[in-house]
Amino acid sequence: MNKKELSAALAWRAGMSRVRANEIVGLLFDADDGIFANELVEGGKVTLPGFGTLLTKLRAERIGTNPSSGERITIPSRTTAYFKTGKTLRGRLDD
Repeated sequence: MNKKELSAALAWRAGMSRVRANEIVGLLFDADDGIFANELVEGGKVTLPGFGTLLTKLRAERIGTNPSSGERITIPSRTTAYFKTGKTLRGRLDD
């Protein structure tokens, strides 16, 4: 499902216009200024009970290999976002 399909599904379920639904999806998920992104950038987490949690995690520096040259390189540490499924969603996926 992409953003357009998510907006359409939200509009249909909530009985609102697609334009308004698209605004709401943008407010939540926009990478530049969305609510979820801002919370993660500030070091917080977004918990949706039963569905899951969006978190950030610091990946340690590690040694890798340049696929073009075969040369060993150091990959610097960085912060990355990840999603941990909630118990209810995990149970539905297992069924």
